[in-house]
Amino acid sequence: MDTNLILAKSEKLIPLTKEEAIHIYKNCSTEVLASVANRIREKIKKGNSLVTWQIDRNVNITNVCVSGCLFCNFHCKPHEHDKEKTTTLEEYREKIKETLELGGDQLLLQGGMHPKFDIFYYENLFRQLKAEFPNIKLHALGPPEVSHIAKISNLTSIEVLKRLINAGLDSFPGAGAEILVSDIRKKVSPNKCTAEQWIEIMHEAHELGLATSATMMYGHIESLEDRIEHLIKIRELQARKPKGSYGFLAFIPWVYCGKGTALEAKGIKENHSIIDYIRIIAMSRIVLTNIENIQASWLTLGKEAGQLSLHAGANDLGSIMIEENVVSSAGASFKMGVEEMQQTIRDAGFTPQLRDQKYNFRD
Repeated sequence: MDTNLILAKSEKLIPLTKEEAIHIYKNCSTEVLASVANRIREKIKKGNSLVTWQIDRNVNITNVCVSGCLFCNFHCKPHEHDKEKTTTLEEYREKIKETLELGGDQLLLQGGMHPKFDIFYYENLFRQLKAEFPNIKLHALGPPEVSHIAKISNLTSIEVLKRLINAGLDSFPGAGAEILVSDIRKKVSPNKCTAEQWIEIMHEAHELGLATSATMMYGHIESLEDRIEHLIKIRELQARKPKGSYGFLAFIPWVYCGKGTALEAKGIKENHSIIDYIRIIAMSRIVLTNIENIQASWLTLGKEAGQLSLHAGANDLGSIMIEENVVSSAGASFKMGVEEMQQTIRDAGFTPQLRDQKYNFRD
């Protein structure tokens, strides 16, 4: 394969094949990949120097989960009643009030997959939160939770999505994707929906007009080829979205944090290489030419990695994360406030722009 021809093809926003993407990943330096990705970013974003960011709060509905993910320290099994924690309505009120006071406009609500929390539980929760806080946006759940709710509620996944939207769901995270390769998912997330189910539920969300995001957790047992296959599947899914649908507004790769996890006990060490992360960001921008925004996940690798990512194809630094539990419980420790977020973006040579989940600009 001709490396230069493949890079030229990518800069014309022509979709690369899996083999072409693997080739440039293996044969190009980090500097070359970052430079190409940056030019693609400039083309997609029409040359503007804005880097978007958000104020929201990640609240876990419960830590009771039947998924059994080997990278998660936060969950407990249904029978471990002494460890069980479910957010109460009063706690939601306190968290939402604090979020609003800090300028936030959204709750990111996720798992676990509780064996007794069916569709009625989530409908009641969403309606109650919207009744008391009509201006708060609910960016909630994900394909694994929808699959689980459908199973225990005797519904189809699209029926679950429709009912959640009617109850107040505003947008849909691309959580629980991990790596969309069946044998990898079976090993790291044994009880979650399959890769095919994840893709189909997300397509249903696109058909219903939900704004969504997509993620990838890398750096555990997957291969380079698995990473590229994941990107290609995300790109192909985005290409299937109905005309006028939001589809995927952003793609967010994040590194496996394994401190104290079952994966670590099996000998799977953390890989916190900033260089590898920059290469992943660049490849994400190069491959995913039909997704407008690439978000850097500074939470796991820190501010410097986030800044470098902005010169390798990323154009968004995500949220200041008022609260986050799952990744933090596995070793991530970076924090950032409003002023530091904006200064971080300025110091990298860009202009900060506050946004909402649908990438509308906020004052």
